[in-house]
Amino acid sequence: MKFLWLHMLGALALIGYLDTRLALAQGQFDPAILVNEDAITGYELEQRELFLRALKAPGDVAVEARKGLIEDRLKLQAARAAGIEPLPEGIESGMEEFAKRANLSKDQFVAELERVGVSKETYRDFVSSGIVWREVVRQRFGRQAQVSEAEIDRALQATGDSGVRVLISELIMPASDEELPVVMERAERIAKITSIEEFSEEARKYSAAATRENGGKLDWLPLANLPPLLRPQLLTLTTGEVTAPIPVPNAVALFQLRGIQETTRDAPRIAAVEYATYYIPGGRSDEARTRAAELRAEIDTCDDLYRIAFGQPESVLSRESQKPAEIPRDIALELAKLDDDEISTALTTADGQALVFLMLCGRSAEISEDASREDVASSLRQRRLNTLSQSYLDQLQAEARIVEN
Repeated sequence: MKFLWLHMLGALALIGYLDTRLALAQGQFDPAILVNEDAITGYELEQRELFLRALKAPGDVAVEARKGLIEDRLKLQAARAAGIEPLPEGIESGMEEFAKRANLSKDQFVAELERVGVSKETYRDFVSSGIVWREVVRQRFGRQAQVSEAEIDRALQATGDSGVRVLISELIMPASDEELPVVMERAERIAKITSIEEFSEEARKYSAAATRENGGKLDWLPLANLPPLLRPQLLTLTTGEVTAPIPVPNAVALFQLRGIQETTRDAPRIAAVEYATYYIPGGRSDEARTRAAELRAEIDTCDDLYRIAFGQPESVLSRESQKPAEIPRDIALELAKLDDDEISTALTTADGQALVFLMLCGRSAEISEDASREDVASSLRQRRLNTLSQSYLDQLQAEARIVEN
């Protein structure tokens, strides 16, 4: 009888424990925010925070997660009202495209997210909202975003990126996950600097780039060589002004404009950039840097790297030919400084375990008489769409009923 009583007590304790766990799990899926008729759960907020941390997004991830999920609900509601639904193949393509920004396949990117607790569904939902919103904006504002030939002419005279070169300084600050909040705060302070000497002092103090001793100063660069993300930012600056902080893998980048010139010849539009990456074990260790210096002396072209990598695992050497917009941001920034067959050893892999021996093999120019006009027209249309879409999103949010529980 005594043993029966003990068994009953144990069973009751187990039931109580399971009830508590179930209640906690159910609480996770209770509505935390209501956006009109749609709920955002505590689980979704937690997942979006983890997702933003995985992307090393700047700012307060809790605030940005809440803001992003509310905007996603509004975007999906607008899409439903317009009868727009994302196609499965479109979502898969969008997930693949987003993963390429990290130089990974979709499956590799999902595996990395799952490793830090982010579900595939969270990633899928994030991509889906972006896809349907682009279609909402296209349908609603497509006609308003058209630009005239006169507008293109004015833009070419003012800020066309053909035949333009820039003189900039760089400041690349390493930032692990733990260091990112402190580094972003410092970067936001530096972004307000307008003195060239002050920026150089900050670069000497904090930059990890090879230009550190020179105060971050680079020589003149064709604007067309720079990553598409950076070009419009530089064109909006006056001399001495600094870009907003730009997150790159394991670091935050800032660029100061020191000068801008229109050259007598039009710079060709870059269709593709071919580059090679050879991975040297040891990260930023003295041994890895010594090996990189030896390789510099041994090779003249990208083809020579095949000889160096012979007999090693295929993963140690990669050779890519990509459109400028497809190149990972950190690699694109380094390639912008290089001429054919020049080398950079400023980067490491995301985990810091290997030094990246980066070599520019060549740039392919797109031959088209109208290329610069097409670029400018596309840029003007996209800028107008961005303004219209943000205004529409602000309007949706202002009219929405948002309740937090």
